[in-house]
Amino acid sequence: MASTDQSPGAMPPGDGAVPPGKAMTVGHKMLDKGAQMMQSSFKPIKKMSQHVCSFAIYSHDFTRQIETHHYITRLNQDFLQCAVYDSDDSTARLIGVEYIVSQRVFDSLQPEEQKLWHSHFYEITSGTWVNPKVPEMIQRSELEELGTTYGKFWCTWQVDRGDRLPLGAPALMVSPQGVNMAMVKEELIKRRDEKYKLSSEELRKKRAGFAVPVAVNPYSDYWMQTGKGFAIDVDQTQMKTRVPFP
Repeated sequence: MASTDQSPGAMPPGDGAVPPGKAMTVGHKMLDKGAQMMQSSFKPIKKMSQHVCSFAIYSHDFTRQIETHHYITRLNQDFLQCAVYDSDDSTARLIGVEYIVSQRVFDSLQPEEQKLWHSHFYEITSGTWVNPKVPEMIQRSELEELGTTYGKFWCTWQVDRGDRLPLGAPALMVSPQGVNMAMVKEELIKRRDEKYKLSSEELRKKRAGFAVPVAVNPYSDYWMQTGKGFAIDVDQTQMKTRVPFP
């Protein structure tokens, strides 16, 4: 059975394109454009209000770190949902989803559930979390609020290991932290900063005064307490049906 802790095996046959497939025909492009004009609402997508570039680490393998691009929708003051891509290009691949909740909501969860979530305070105050092209002064209050939140991020496409399709089981991701094994590699930070013409170090200094969360829940960032991550294994199970399966 599939596991996030194992390679999915041989890639599907093809010419190496990611994902595998032929180039779009003129006919398909015209159909897409026509559908786009007739289905012009796209309400869930238009509710996305922020683009955040950050980094994430695989819970089961801390040697693997990836740059992530979150496109965020706020449903209310306590809940945000993010479509996560591997870049901000038009050809970006959707690699996962992250849910973000306030401290109040997180504290209402059961301990076993809380273990799957990570804190955001270090990610934001270290300058790892950036909103490209948005002036720091404009986003400061939002960042301070996000610094007290928690996220649960499932990666469904492990592009960093060369997967040309979303293969295998999803992987639970964790956020960067201020300890050696969870600090973002310098080359990743440098490449991102050069792309957006910013300095993570300068952002860190500007955010140094952010209020520290009142309480740090012992079950968030659970790996920091135990040194253990989570791998998802896919097992067969008996289906629940209204009538017995033959």
